[in-house]
Amino acid sequence: MRILITGIGGFAGGHLWRHLREATPQVEIHGTVLEDHTQFPDEIEIHTRVDLKDEARSRQLLADIQPEHIYHLAAQSSPSLSRQQAWATLETNIRSQLNLFEACLSLRLSPRILIVSTGDIYGNNQTGGERITEETPFCPSNPYAVSKAAQDLLGLQYALSDHLPIIRARPFNHTGPGQNPGFVVPDYAARIADIEINQKEMALTVRNPYARRDFSDVRDVVRAYRLLMEKGTPGEAYNIGAGRTRSVREVVDTLLHHASAPIQAIDEAPTESGINANAGFHVDTMRLFQATGWQAEIPFEQTLLDVLNDWRQRIVQTTRS
Repeated sequence: MRILITGIGGFAGGHLWRHLREATPQVEIHGTVLEDHTQFPDEIEIHTRVDLKDEARSRQLLADIQPEHIYHLAAQSSPSLSRQQAWATLETNIRSQLNLFEACLSLRLSPRILIVSTGDIYGNNQTGGERITEETPFCPSNPYAVSKAAQDLLGLQYALSDHLPIIRARPFNHTGPGQNPGFVVPDYAARIADIEINQKEMALTVRNPYARRDFSDVRDVVRAYRLLMEKGTPGEAYNIGAGRTRSVREVVDTLLHHASAPIQAIDEAPTESGINANAGFHVDTMRLFQATGWQAEIPFEQTLLDVLNDWRQRIVQTTRS
């Protein structure tokens, strides 16, 4: 079994290849990276400087590997960055996926393909306290979410029109060790670890403390990816989430519970978007459960402790270097 993971050097990609090596040690894993900054085991074949926006390069990649499974994770994944780089986000996320699909068709390949959309495609439909099912209308609120809605719909189109066995995953917020700044959990974990180690400014400001999100552990999420690749129905979309929401303040309080320094958290007055994000919502993952038996396994507190410990190690290494 030959598996291709695009974006293997990213946050989720790193956890996915480790999970696949443990769960399916017999598979042959290939991965694409734009820049080769990460160390990989010798048995994983890394294809460096692969820009999937290049149609010819994408076709040659698939011709060389002849993959039977493709996990398409490569993307610009920051909603906030997408507001500053809207076209770059749209081009990267949409064109890269389109090139993979077209390469499969031109080479007469029919690998099972898992594409990663996002719960952000539901946008403002997440603020009214309702259940979010796969039939909930899209309401994207930033260019990143628009790009992912387009990827999602392209996946459906190629599954229907060209019979490519494409499965659409819609993960909500996921975090864990290895996640870089720019997201809620690593941002606060990094700040707390820095205060602990450097003993300065023993307080932190909590922005939009009452905004609520559905948080999952990335290690649970990549397990869902594998199960969907094995058991998902081509053409279908599947929500992936914990099934409950937590406020930003709850995230900070849980991190502070594990802090080794007396750090004060100060709530900033919420913005309009923070107030609008206050309502709870429920991510319905019944379709995923029925198809695969997947349920979240890692406790939320353990996830946050693992992220905090990860940032403690990073900051110590930075301080020593």
